[in-house]
Amino acid sequence: MLANCIEGLTALLALAGVVYMALVLWSARDFHRACLRRSAAREFIPDVSVLKPVKGIDQRMYAGFVSHCKQQYPGRFEILFGVSSLDDPAVAEIERLKAEFPAIDIRLIECMRRLGTSGKVSNLVQMLEEACYEHVVINDSDILVSSRYLSRIMNCFEDDSQPAGRRVGLVTAPYVGHTPKSAGLWSRLEALGISTDFIAGVLTARKLEGGIRFGLGSTLATTKAVLAEAGGLESLVEYLADDYEMGVRIANAGYRVELSDEVVETSVPSYTFRGFADHQLRWARSTRDSRKLGYVGLGITFCLPWAVFACIASGFALWSFTLLSLALLARVAVALSVGVGVLRDGQVLRDLWLLPLRDFCAFGFWVWSFAGDTVVWRGEQFHLQKGRLSRANDAG
Repeated sequence: MLANCIEGLTALLALAGVVYMALVLWSARDFHRACLRRSAAREFIPDVSVLKPVKGIDQRMYAGFVSHCKQQYPGRFEILFGVSSLDDPAVAEIERLKAEFPAIDIRLIECMRRLGTSGKVSNLVQMLEEACYEHVVINDSDILVSSRYLSRIMNCFEDDSQPAGRRVGLVTAPYVGHTPKSAGLWSRLEALGISTDFIAGVLTARKLEGGIRFGLGSTLATTKAVLAEAGGLESLVEYLADDYEMGVRIANAGYRVELSDEVVETSVPSYTFRGFADHQLRWARSTRDSRKLGYVGLGITFCLPWAVFACIASGFALWSFTLLSLALLARVAVALSVGVGVLRDGQVLRDLWLLPLRDFCAFGFWVWSFAGDTVVWRGEQFHLQKGRLSRANDAG
């Protein structure tokens, strides 16, 4: 009887996963149509302050800096870099950038105050005080963008004649993780997960919820007025998922959060298994903490693992191989539709054969994430509760 229950449950979960994959395909198509409608809209060209908190030198960081300086943007823009200390090795790279692009308004801000657990948000608070323009774009230090980045992000905003409930308050952007051909297995698995699973979930949330209510750290574009109305950056200094929280608070203030069709690129570091596991578990527990009910429901999205489990539970019955084939077809369709079709990430084709391994790893981290609330961030252990971080050795 127990064996039959397990067999039935795993088959049902695999089928639910296939249905989810169909929903992802529908959501990707809806996003594509929305992007086509937006491209026909008028051009919006406000002056923009780009805020980039930096710490140390990341992989391909300077290439990302250069991409921000090569914007084909008709309006004025400035780039502010924030460091906690002028002894940071990134300072030399910023000075090199200023020498290479003297016509671009580039400023270095020393952020000497530590306002909370998150050094990044602490720096952003101090950088925002120095920003000249009302519209601000925040993104991570290693983000590489196209020459039309600012134009496409700003085009998602609307004029102030729209009522607040219909006005865009935050624009965020999907991203892909860059890995060189020489990258190790764990880095490639993370990049594959970003393009074929994480962004798929973002598109699905957008469709089911009538828009998204969170932000992605790849791009957070808003205004000083909207930020102040949503509680300001100061209210985020103790949060791990500050990008997610910013989107939630702006949405709660009555504004729309818009997902741009501008795809940016981040660098995936070269991981050991321990580094990969720490990063994946931090993502998993952060998501679990932010979207508790939705995170439990994430279990049905693992159609490939559930289909394999159904094969084993059924004693490799013929019908279970039919279910496995259906699950594999649906999963590959989503990987190609989202990873290649929406994100235009050629790495997906290179690493498509790793998809089953990636999904089993993700399933394992999903299960593991329920076993505690500890995360590792920049080599330190923290406890995560209600989005807030506390140092593990300080938590009672």
